[in-house]
Amino acid sequence: MGGSEQLFVNTAFETNWIAPLGPNVDGFEKDLSDYLGNTSAVCLSSGTAALHLALILMNIGPGSEVICQSFTFSATANPILYQGATPVFVDSEKETWNMDPVFLEKAILDRLSFGKKPAAVIVVHLYGMPAKIEEIKSICEKYDIPLIEDAAEALGSHYKGKMLGTFGDYGILSFNGNKIITTSGGGALVSYNTEAINKARFYATQARDNAPHYQHSHVGYNYRMSNICAGIGRGQMQVLNDRVAKRRANYERYKTELSGIEGVFFLQEGNESFSNRWLSCILIDETKTNGVSREKIRLALEAKNIESRPLWKPMHLQPIFEKYPYYGENVSENLFLYGLCLPSGSNLSDEDLNFVIAEIKLALNK
Repeated sequence: MGGSEQLFVNTAFETNWIAPLGPNVDGFEKDLSDYLGNTSAVCLSSGTAALHLALILMNIGPGSEVICQSFTFSATANPILYQGATPVFVDSEKETWNMDPVFLEKAILDRLSFGKKPAAVIVVHLYGMPAKIEEIKSICEKYDIPLIEDAAEALGSHYKGKMLGTFGDYGILSFNGNKIITTSGGGALVSYNTEAINKARFYATQARDNAPHYQHSHVGYNYRMSNICAGIGRGQMQVLNDRVAKRRANYERYKTELSGIEGVFFLQEGNESFSNRWLSCILIDETKTNGVSREKIRLALEAKNIESRPLWKPMHLQPIFEKYPYYGENVSENLFLYGLCLPSGSNLSDEDLNFVIAEIKLALNK
């Protein structure tokens, strides 16, 4: 917490705005809109809810196919199944670890050959790193397919000065407890299409019609953010840039200390890309580390009560999704096998970082 969150929360208590909606929600939506560049925003209960509503707004349902990045968390793909649609997974490329534009176009052309035009494309900016968003957007425009940006991990990241989450038809944000800023739980749907965002706001509030009694002409959802959570979010927005700076400093420290070690590789920013470095991640080539694998390092850190995790297991390898179409080679599989997420919290002290780095070096020496 940055310190001012309690002021917004106290105001909610003092004015008795405890239930969902209220001045903090309105204010948080305005803060997000201003930060991202005058988009429209609706604050919701989670990033997953935001993605679900984006699919609903696109009228995606049974019979629809949605192209989705395979290398991601399951929350990116689950809403496709919520709608009874079919996910079509696409591999990553090596530069950003995000959706490969080449395989994206191959997937689109192959689905078209079966008479199945994809209803949407979901690209993810993993670990805060901008995807090859201009190429992906250009392909989507070429085939007239809407684009959704899952920027749940990428608030504060930008490409060519334009904030991630604002390139596609819809952008998805998350304020879960582990994100760059948090509302304890929550998310947002953003778009330059104000009419669509207003419609999402309607669906998220149980789709109650404008009537003096409770009347419903559409299926609605209990997806709105509470005024208390939004108060936390308003305080967090005041320290967002500080949080990004700290995460980037964590990455630079790891890179300075570890990148000179044979077999250790870091994800680099591309030209005109700016990553919030939500997580600092490394790849371990055990053929160059005398057989010290990613897993050996992870277990060595765990023995010292240091939590680290493998990179995401691709969706096309998950039991729930393995039966669906997949286009790619083995980039995401290798990222999963050889990648490790290091401690990256904004509250890591120099002492913490020294401890983690020393243990990684010790594990590699072994």
